[in-house]
Amino acid sequence: MSRRTPDPTHNFSSLSLSQHVSPAVLTYLKSTAINNLDLPTSQLQELQSYLSKVHGNTKLGAQRTTPSHESTQLQTPHTQSHPTCAPIDLSDLVDYMFSSEGNAMMPLEEIDLSFPISNYFINSSHNTYLTGNQLYSDSSGDAYKSVLLRGCRCIEIDVWDGDARSSSAEAEEKAEEKKHKYRPHFPRSPSPHHKQHSSEKARPAPSSSAGDTLSLPTPWQSASTTARAEPRVLHGYTLTKEVWAGVKGTSKKAADAFWHSDLPIIVSLEVHAGKEQQDVMVEIIEQTWKGMLVKPPAGECQQLPCPGELRGKILIKVKYIAPERTTESTAVNASTPTIRRKVSSSSSSDSDNQGSVDAKQKKSSIIEPLSALGVYTRSYHFKNLSSSEATVPCHVFSLSEKKFMDVHESHGPTLFSHNRNYLMRAFPAGTRVTSSNLDPAVFWRKGVQIVALNWQKYDAGVMLNEGMFSGSAGWVLKPRGYRGQSQGQQSDVSDESQGDAIAHKTLSLSIELLAAQELPLPIGDRKPGRFQPYVKCELHIEKPEERTGASIEGGGRSKDGERKFKSKSSRGVEPNFGGEKANFANVPGVVEELSFLR
Repeated sequence: MSRRTPDPTHNFSSLSLSQHVSPAVLTYLKSTAINNLDLPTSQLQELQSYLSKVHGNTKLGAQRTTPSHESTQLQTPHTQSHPTCAPIDLSDLVDYMFSSEGNAMMPLEEIDLSFPISNYFINSSHNTYLTGNQLYSDSSGDAYKSVLLRGCRCIEIDVWDGDARSSSAEAEEKAEEKKHKYRPHFPRSPSPHHKQHSSEKARPAPSSSAGDTLSLPTPWQSASTTARAEPRVLHGYTLTKEVWAGVKGTSKKAADAFWHSDLPIIVSLEVHAGKEQQDVMVEIIEQTWKGMLVKPPAGECQQLPCPGELRGKILIKVKYIAPERTTESTAVNASTPTIRRKVSSSSSSDSDNQGSVDAKQKKSSIIEPLSALGVYTRSYHFKNLSSSEATVPCHVFSLSEKKFMDVHESHGPTLFSHNRNYLMRAFPAGTRVTSSNLDPAVFWRKGVQIVALNWQKYDAGVMLNEGMFSGSAGWVLKPRGYRGQSQGQQSDVSDESQGDAIAHKTLSLSIELLAAQELPLPIGDRKPGRFQPYVKCELHIEKPEERTGASIEGGGRSKDGERKFKSKSSRGVEPNFGGEKANFANVPGVVEELSFLR
């Protein structure tokens, strides 16, 4: 991509082409128009549509309605064999290539939102509040706003008991709030390549009086007469810092999520707080997200709703406690610190690994009012896939990547069948202290809807995640064979594997590398002549072991693709790759929707 991208409506004259297009790129554009590299009919139609919209042209090469300098009309084999089609104007072609219309990525089809939510892949984040590694990095409430504006639709909040606020702390927070009072708020502009579908229409922006400034959240004030401390958001038993804004501030950040899209958001709560501060959590959630929380059905949940019914809604994923089984837990004295922090990178979950807390500290029970907030996303402890909980319509199992791989090897087909009808969440292992990621495609191909990634590290896993959800609103409909039953139909777990559920094809792909322009130099490098860029391509496809239930090499860790290509190095910031081709021929076992080129 060019760092000096021209305005899409700018008209390039032949006199200015050399100022905006590198010689190598211009050579290939001329070759496209004049030699035997004929444009496909579909691309000619796109070019015609663009010229009609921007310049008022009625056919290719027609006279511009806006003045331009000298231009060059180039005859193509297509126009020579079709006299009714006017020749392509080189300036028109460059206009088109520099516009969003010329984006190589095809726009996504409008998503069908009428299936139950278990039939979608959901853009998800793990330990959302962290800004770096899992041991000693900072935490920030702004991390929530960042991922949500980037399309994330499932965030994680880890909640621990907080201490009562001192008067000095309150004074410091007021000073900080005043300091940031006049900081302007600029919501992220959508990508020029992103075409918003009707299913992604966001809520209208708030009035200027409410949205022109970004004020830091005020300290929580309990609705009760007794002042209570606000629960904290942090990564327990590590040296990472807590989120300054606490639970209320974090909740306010999440409330901004519908700027990007009005499709539903899932908030995954990992609760380590005691009974008293869970009461505070419920007050905060119900106040901050008033009108956005999902209302429970009239009776027991019999089926999952579809995303189209949940527009503008927040679903709480929290451990489920049946009302009659709710147990009393000892209230935590806010003035007495009970959390002993130790260096550990383990990331606990309500279904797997939650016993990693210090053995001497009794794990708090979830109170009924907090548990009741989990309407269609109730977290159950994972025992096995034949347990009674595995057929509860609104259950969610959360498994670490290691536990998931164990289940894959022991009950692979059953695991896939379960995920066609019920929700599952997978998250990176606690040993990933650098915030590295698993390979999300392996888990998507097993039907996992919520594959939580460490967005704070831009690695192969996050790149694949961007490939999956690029241009979407964070919800992507599964391929047909990966979907469960329609609304109202029985959802039985079967032994049908992913190999049986969908046709696997043979792929042949060829990519011709032409040229690039104005590439940014590596940080600290100021000499373009020493810069030697190259192109690397990796094809991420399904491995046979994924279909058979055999052990997967690497255990689902994020790694290089199964097929690789690396071009020859060129030189400078405007390299010419000379038409070198990356060929991936006769690649078997490919499911197009779940295969990625990186």
